[in-house]
Amino acid sequence: MSGNPLTALEIIAVSYRNSRLAVADERPIARFAASGVYESAGVPVSISMPEMIEALRSDSETDNLGLLNGAIADDVAAARAEGKVVLLTGGDCTHMTGMLGGLQDAHGPEANIGLVWFDAHGDFNTPGTTLSGMLGGMPVAVCAGLAYPRWRELSHIVAPLPTNRIVMVDVRNLDAPEERLIRATDVTIARVAPGQHGDVELETAVATLADSVDYIYLHIDSDILDIRYVPNHGTGEPHGPDMDQVLAGVNTIMATGKVAALALVSVYGAGEGSDVSVNSGIQLLHGSLLAWQKYGGV
Repeated sequence: MSGNPLTALEIIAVSYRNSRLAVADERPIARFAASGVYESAGVPVSISMPEMIEALRSDSETDNLGLLNGAIADDVAAARAEGKVVLLTGGDCTHMTGMLGGLQDAHGPEANIGLVWFDAHGDFNTPGTTLSGMLGGMPVAVCAGLAYPRWRELSHIVAPLPTNRIVMVDVRNLDAPEERLIRATDVTIARVAPGQHGDVELETAVATLADSVDYIYLHIDSDILDIRYVPNHGTGEPHGPDMDQVLAGVNTIMATGKVAALALVSVYGAGEGSDVSVNSGIQLLHGSLLAWQKYGGV
């Protein structure tokens, strides 16, 4: 299967940790841009940098996340209206709600959008299941309508994402209550490669998803990689796939021709080990953009 040839790429560069500006280039958006990796797509590239309107900041961090994600959604929708595919870099998993909201803005809340989630964690906790209280462990549940409706609505998500349109890949560290919640839904847990974690082969899960959706949002947290590739990641995990295995998985998704949006988040650009992590991020971007160029998108 192949999609439409790529004609233009919009980079949504997010310089935030949750709703707060990151320090310097801690979310290495400047280093990504300077590397020339975006040119791997072989099409014109433009960059936007959504901002939180500080005058609207409140004591509710979930509302603040919704406001920032609303700005992300605006940039995604504007890019889609111009026929561009969208790549979010920088940021973290809390910023995926704006990506989904922007796709709904552009294509309508009734659009059949699927999510492929490359992450060592499910991020499917709710206030009732979380062991840590971390909001970064909740955005997929928010998108699915299971928590924080105001965060979701401020992110422009009108229709919660049905769980049968979610494929999680190599989620090798799930809280026990979180895993019970996931398994009570229609979420599919897939393995990126033989010997990795998941219930079904990725190819099987993606083929099923692609048959039922018109657009795919591919979200990659760099901690999908074994921790040796991202040694300074705040939630890095051992026993994960290597670079070749992850990029082979990305190619499987891109080969559907239905990828409209891609995110690579939580690459840590500061501290000991940052050079290794940033280089891993550049490799992930390079391989992903080559695959997107090869197979096209929607």
